[in-house]
Amino acid sequence: MAIFGRPRDWAKVIPLVLLPLLFAGCQGLGNPNPGNSGSVTSSPTTLAFGNAQVGSHASLSETVKNTGGSTVTISSASVGNAAYSISGLTLPASVAAGQSIAFTVKFAPSAAGSASGNLSLVSDATNSPLTIPLSGTGVTAGNLSASPTSLAFGNVQVGSQASLSETVKNTGGSTVTISSASVGNAAYSISGLTLPTTLSTGQSVTFTVTFAPSSAISITTNLTLVSTAANSPLIIALSGTGTAPGQLGVSPVSLSFGDVVVGASSTLNSSLGATGAAVTVSSATSTSPEFTISGLSLPAILSAGQSLPYSVTFTPQTSGTATATVTFVSNASNSPTHQTASGNGTPLPQHSVGLSWNASSSQGVVGYNVYRGGVSGGPYSQVNTSLDANTNYTDNQVVAGQTYYYVTTAVDGNGVESGHSNQVQAVIPTP
Repeated sequence: MAIFGRPRDWAKVIPLVLLPLLFAGCQGLGNPNPGNSGSVTSSPTTLAFGNAQVGSHASLSETVKNTGGSTVTISSASVGNAAYSISGLTLPASVAAGQSIAFTVKFAPSAAGSASGNLSLVSDATNSPLTIPLSGTGVTAGNLSASPTSLAFGNVQVGSQASLSETVKNTGGSTVTISSASVGNAAYSISGLTLPTTLSTGQSVTFTVTFAPSSAISITTNLTLVSTAANSPLIIALSGTGTAPGQLGVSPVSLSFGDVVVGASSTLNSSLGATGAAVTVSSATSTSPEFTISGLSLPAILSAGQSLPYSVTFTPQTSGTATATVTFVSNASNSPTHQTASGNGTPLPQHSVGLSWNASSSQGVVGYNVYRGGVSGGPYSQVNTSLDANTNYTDNQVVAGQTYYYVTTAVDGNGVESGHSNQVQAVIPTP
């Protein structure tokens, strides 16, 4: 009541009460230090997953940092595509100034093709929402196919082998790595395939499978290829039958050439025959150059029951007994097959021509001359070196295989020579 009785003192109280209130109100309504507000950044700023197989997934790490001056609370996180998901982020999440939080984004495509989206983080930061672009492509899984799908080798003789080619192709949408290849029987083997081998989409690899039976039985098994393909392991059926090998016979088993003049030749005929199964003859050799084989074109295939003729020729180079072994190499069970050969080289014969004639009835004849020619009717050349008083002469200077023509003349004591006698022919044998 005393206050109301003093009006001039009331006016002095008002500023003391209202001014602090007005000042406090201005301080609450304003923001004189905005740098203390929270702000978030992402590292990386985008997430690119590349290719990921349909039915599988790829993961990338993402880090969000508070680069502002006050704590930021992340309240929600969402992605714009069902192929993407977030793990390792518990919301709401508070991130102090200068601190960061890491989590994982996963890309799990359900269909082939590109997929994009945005990871959106809502917070109380000044730059909320923070958007992180996402990209990736769904691809179909790798898949291997075989061509042919099985390998049939048919009949193969024991001791021989047969080979077939196999091609494996990646028909899927992702790279495939073949890590191992195995066969279930030792009669089969693989060559030309280096492991591990990687096939990109559409790429193929070709290798060889060989069947080499060791016994006469039917053998079936599988070739198994283990890989990263969706259809691993790839199974390729293998089949083949080992058959008993044929036998090779030679007739006759021995050859005897008898006496053959050195430098001359003698030929005997022989034959090869196959029994039981077909036989392939790959080579024929002789242990001596004096015995040679002819009439064979190798390699030669003889079916069962078939015979193949050939010849062996003996050409002795020196006098004396000669022997050789003729050897035939084949895929027959009795390979190598042998034939023996023998012969005797004899010296060259010494040919001569014996001539005789009737004595001349002319008076005064003291001797005779002998003439020889290579052509009937001459010309002739004298072969005796001195006058021959006898009516016979032996010509030892003749060559095997030649034909000679001879005439004689009579000579008197004065050296007068008569005309030629009648001509005789001599044929020298060979050799």
